[in-house]
Amino acid sequence: MSSAQATPHRVHGTPDRLRVAIGSGVGTTIENYDFIGFGTAAALYFGDVFFPDSDPLSATLLSFATLGIGFAVRPLGGVLGGFLGDRIGRKPVLVGSLLLMGLATVCIGLLPTYQQVGVLAPILLVLVRVVQGLAFGAEWGGAILMTYEHAPWRKRGQYTAIPQAGFPLGLLLANFAFLASTPLGDQWAWRVPFLLSAVLVFVGIVIRYKIAESPEFEELKGDGEVVKNPITEVLRSDWRNVLRAFCLRITETAGYAVAITFMLTYLVQGDDPLTDKSVTLTAVVTAAGIGLFTTLGFGRLADRFGRRPVYLFGCTLVVLFGVPMFLLVNTGVAALVVATFVISFAICQNSLAAVQGAWFAELFRTKTRTSGASLAYQGSAIVSGFTPLLATTLFSAFGWIGPALLFSAYGLLGLIATLMTAETWGPQQRAETARLEAATPQPALD
Repeated sequence: MSSAQATPHRVHGTPDRLRVAIGSGVGTTIENYDFIGFGTAAALYFGDVFFPDSDPLSATLLSFATLGIGFAVRPLGGVLGGFLGDRIGRKPVLVGSLLLMGLATVCIGLLPTYQQVGVLAPILLVLVRVVQGLAFGAEWGGAILMTYEHAPWRKRGQYTAIPQAGFPLGLLLANFAFLASTPLGDQWAWRVPFLLSAVLVFVGIVIRYKIAESPEFEELKGDGEVVKNPITEVLRSDWRNVLRAFCLRITETAGYAVAITFMLTYLVQGDDPLTDKSVTLTAVVTAAGIGLFTTLGFGRLADRFGRRPVYLFGCTLVVLFGVPMFLLVNTGVAALVVATFVISFAICQNSLAAVQGAWFAELFRTKTRTSGASLAYQGSAIVSGFTPLLATTLFSAFGWIGPALLFSAYGLLGLIATLMTAETWGPQQRAETARLEAATPQPALD
């Protein structure tokens, strides 16, 4: 543990610990609703809406390229959010990123189509997507680290899994919105989910504005140890952990891009699709609903057994499930399609996401924690953002085996990175925390 972590009076966490976790979770839910909603719309609607003069494959490629642009700028948002989080505090980044994301998402729902303004439509779509990417890139570090630094040491995996559960909950809400809006017709079916984001953003900003700043950052500021340039500092002194966390993250996020984003198009493309849009959306909604609980469960397991064992389980499953995943959906049987999405998302992806909040935070010192974790987490977005495009290209060249092997390759990368990354919550750390916990009084919740 770092020196900042080793302050005994915080071993039980702060009185605000639960409020902060829930506030961070509400915000990440909204951010993921907004960001993931774009992915669903890109897979199901944007090819026809913004690129109608292209053939179906080209329209899909262009739509996924637009999706990828948002991921490509996320590292820049992560750098900016990390820098500000380590310089001025975690809380301002939380509020500002959520407001920016909300404004961008509502704008998507108001965009004119290609039929209305021609080539200006996809240009506007790209510009708004860039703003989304910057906001989302700045979001994660603040939300996770606020939760981590307020949480009880013994339950940091469990607490940081709460904002991580915002991913499946945001996915659930976004796809439920698209599923419910399907009867409105293609024009409003993609607009309404983005417009509804305005209500969620208002609620999220109110909640986040009321939460307290990180106690570890306040202590750092009080001691005069705030780093002037945390990005340079972490890259100079801790670049190996940035690289390790980057590889760990790719397995989860790029795996999702194959198993969910690409799969949504794969199942419904062509003149003889394997299934229809309602089945795919139902499968995603089901997987997200289950994933909400599995994320929290895997977070608890990471506290009980350590970060590495849970991550090894998830990466191994990703390696093994690539080919079976496509064999199952190729049957076209609705029940097997749903089961496939549940395994790939609620188990493969969520077993990894649940661990990242605590593990990535523990790899870096307090004064550069936001920058280091954000760089690794959002830097991987460059790979994951263009993975649907890569998967589509592999499919056109080799058939379904191409994206299947790509999914497994991402799992292998994570497996290697897991073995090369230090365990930060092993038996020694757990025993020391138990000793400190027994020796200090527990503060009451607010």
